[in-house]
Amino acid sequence: MQSLESEESYVGNLYQRFPVSIIKGKGCKVWDTNGREYLDCMGGYGVALVGHCNDRVVQAITEQCHELITCHMSVYNEVRLRFLKKFNSIAPKNLQSTFFTNSGTEAVEAALKFSRKFTGKSGIIALNGGYHGKTFGSLSVTYNEKYRKSFLPLLEGVKFISYSEVESISEIVTRSESNIGTIIVEPIQGETGIIMPPPNFLKSIREICTAKGLVLIFDEIQSGLGRTGKMWAGQHWDVEPDIMCLAKGVAGGVPMGLATMRPEILNSLKIGEHSSTFAGNPLACAAGSAAIDALVEDGLVTNSEKVGKIFKDGLIKLKENHKIIRDVRGLGMMLGVEMRFDVKDILLDGINHGILLLYSGRNILRLLPPLVMNEEEVNKSLQLIEILIQKEEKRRFG
Repeated sequence: MQSLESEESYVGNLYQRFPVSIIKGKGCKVWDTNGREYLDCMGGYGVALVGHCNDRVVQAITEQCHELITCHMSVYNEVRLRFLKKFNSIAPKNLQSTFFTNSGTEAVEAALKFSRKFTGKSGIIALNGGYHGKTFGSLSVTYNEKYRKSFLPLLEGVKFISYSEVESISEIVTRSESNIGTIIVEPIQGETGIIMPPPNFLKSIREICTAKGLVLIFDEIQSGLGRTGKMWAGQHWDVEPDIMCLAKGVAGGVPMGLATMRPEILNSLKIGEHSSTFAGNPLACAAGSAAIDALVEDGLVTNSEKVGKIFKDGLIKLKENHKIIRDVRGLGMMLGVEMRFDVKDILLDGINHGILLLYSGRNILRLLPPLVMNEEEVNKSLQLIEILIQKEEKRRFG
C-alpha cells in the first residue's frame, strides 16, 4: 500500500484509482506486486484489445526498437507504409486516407478540424451521452456536465441532441444561424454505459449527412477493431462514416491514434495546417501491424463475436436470477451491466476476488476484456461476478 501512496504524491488526484499495483500481464490475466493473479475485464479501458503482451506485438516491438524508434512524418518510412497498407485492407472501403495521432482525443481533435476545413462550417451536432475526450475540442462535443463545467467556455456552435430528435436534424441544419457542417457520434456509447442506438438511427444520420453535405464522424475509439464482434461497430447497421476516429488497442498497447477519412477531406488541408511530432513513429507502426495481424490471422474478431455472446448470455442469466441487475446490453466484448445500486463496492470486492472490472457512471459495470478471452475464462468471470453480486445483495438486503 505504501508504494501506491507514494505514486499518488507524484501524479496528483486526477484518476479514480484502485488499490492494486500491476506489474505483469499476459493474455486476459495480470499480476500484482505480490504475485496475485487477476482476470482482467477492464483491459486498460479497452487498450489491451489483442491481449496483454501479445506475442506478435512483443516480437514486433523488440525487433523494431533495435532498428529505428523515431522517424518524423517529414521523411518516409517503410514500417509506416507497411502499417498503412495493412490498415487500409481492413478499413471501410471509402476511408483510405489516414492522419496519425498519439491518442483518441487527438484523433477527435483532428477530425473536427478537418471537417471544419472541408465544409467551411463551424457548427457541430453531437449526441446526448456522447463521450469523445477531454481536450478542448473533444470536450466541446462530450456531453457530461461534470467534465465540462470547470472549463467553460468551450467551442461555440455545438448542438446536443437525443436519439429521438434525429428527425429534427434537417430543420436544425437549415436554420440560418446553425452553420452545421459536422455530426459526431459513437456507434455504441461506451463511457455512458454501453448504450445501443435505436435500430434505424445511424442509417438516418447517414442519409441526412449525405443529403445536406455534412461530414459524419464515427468515434470508434472504444468500439472499433473487432471489439463488438465485427471489425467496425458501424457494420452492425451497414453504415460507413466520412471520418472514423480510432485509438486504444490499435497498436496492441503502444500509444497510437488514427483519424481515417475520405481522401477529399484530408486533401482539403494544406501543408502545416495540422501535424504531430511523434505520430506515425516506426515503433507504434510496427506494433500496429502486429495488432492487425493478430485480429485478422488469429481470428480475434470472430472470437469476440462468439465468446462475447457466451459472456452476454451468461450475464442475462444472472439478471434473471438477481433482481439487483436492471439491464444487460452490448455486442461482442463490449458489455454493460446496469445495476440498481452504486457499483463501487462490487469493483473493490472484485479486486479481493481476483477480477478487475470497469465502470460507467455510478451504477454500471463495463466489461472490455481482451479479445483473446476464451470460454473457460468467460465462465470463470461469470462465476466471480455472481459471487460479487451475491455479496452486494447480502450487504443491501441482509
